[in-house]
Amino acid sequence: QVQLVESGGGLVQAGDSLRLSCAASGRTFSTYPVAWFRQTPGKERDFVATISKSGAIPRYSDSVKGRFTISRDNAKNTVYLQMNSLKPEDTAVYYCAASRITWSDSAADYDYWGQGTQVTVSS
Repeated sequence: QVQLVESGGGLVQAGDSLRLSCAASGRTFSTYPVAWFRQTPGKERDFVATISKSGAIPRYSDSVKGRFTISRDNAKNTVYLQMNSLKPEDTAVYYCAASRITWSDSAADYDYWGQGTQVTVSS
């Protein structure tokens, strides 16, 4: 069992940066691939980025590639999402999620979810 808590969201202007954190409980955190998803009202959760168990292999959606960086510190049980050059269309609730099995860009493959953190980017 893994519990995830996101933090770091807020209100920023277009072009600004934010760093989200996802703190996990559990001694086996390093065995889980972790991802970030985002969701706006009335829409499904969209994949943002994922990172392998060791942190060696990140993957990004086309919409954030080159602007966002996912990383993890397994010693601290934490995954980060550095978001640069933010755009109004990045406004959403951001969720981190952990998978027991797979390294995937599909929300259906993730077993544990945090409560989400709101990111709002004004133009």
